Amino acid sequence: MRTSVDMGNPRFFASSGPHMLSAIAQAVGCALPSRELVLTGLAGLENARPEHVSFLGSRRLVMQLDHTRAGAVLVREEMASHVPDSSIALVVADPFVAWAQVAALFHAKPQVVAGVHPTAVIAADAVVDASAQIGPHVVIGARAEIGARCQLGAGTVIGDGVVLGTDCRIHTHVNISHALLGSRVTLFPGVQVGQEGFGFTMTEHGFLTTPQLGIVEIGNDVEIGANTTIDRGAMSNTVIGDGTRIDNLVQVGHGVRIGRYCAISGHVGLSGSCVLDDYVTIGGQAGLADHVHVGAKAQIGAKAGVMSDIAAGMAVLGAPAQPVKEFFREVAMLRRLTRRNGKVV
Repeated sequence: MRTSVDMGNPRFFASSGPHMLSAIAQAVGCALPSRELVLTGLAGLENARPEHVSFLGSRRLVMQLDHTRAGAVLVREEMASHVPDSSIALVVADPFVAWAQVAALFHAKPQVVAGVHPTAVIAADAVVDASAQIGPHVVIGARAEIGARCQLGAGTVIGDGVVLGTDCRIHTHVNISHALLGSRVTLFPGVQVGQEGFGFTMTEHGFLTTPQLGIVEIGNDVEIGANTTIDRGAMSNTVIGDGTRIDNLVQVGHGVRIGRYCAISGHVGLSGSCVLDDYVTIGGQAGLADHVHVGAKAQIGAKAGVMSDIAAGMAVLGAPAQPVKEFFREVAMLRRLTRRNGKVV
């Protein structure tokens, strides 16, 4: 198998390059370089060649600069002196942001190709903007509305009454029902939105399913990872705020309310009626009990078990979750108790 150090394999990613170094500097808003170069693409510091642009995102990796052959490197000002003479330092406020801007310069998102594939099935009273791209075997239900420049991937099902705002990217095999989506929403393959939540009542004859009469509301600029499931509400709507990012394989229970610009990692489970205020971050495999309220800018560590409310700005770890300092204090105490004379008891 032939491999390349270049990021953005041309088999899969169309490139607008090469670009002059001055054009890259303008794209990231930094000072124009002292000399001009022609750069063909992007690569990591370790693999870059003189025709590549790279970046240093962390001080911990500064040693990689000693051996890099990159033509240009995006760095913070305090790291510029570490860039070798063979490379040109492009000084930026945040290399991660600049890297994203350069990547978008070389590899812009594919343009929407307006049209409806002949295998798509669209209800007569559905409203599909003429600029939308409807892929193979897409099903669009009655009264559904598809906004301008939306892209619907193969095998996607849009249920009755669902509304998509403008510029939404719905990848393959996504199912959406009982939902209203804002603009610029991205749903990756296999996402399921609007199915019934896990609601039931125990009776003497067994379980009685509780009607799930709410819907799902997704704000603008939300991205939801592959195979994530978002239940519709039972007595209130499930809500996801503007700008939030949800990773793959996350379960969002019925009636959950997620604020703006939250970041939720893979395998997280949010039980019914949880409330997350703005800017909450949750690490992988954490689980939240039902009706838990998490304050703004709180941080929940990986594998945490959250059983009670978390105050704004608090960072917690462990199961049951507790403040970080208390968690590590208990860990240290347990280590002391289980060790005598340097040996594990």
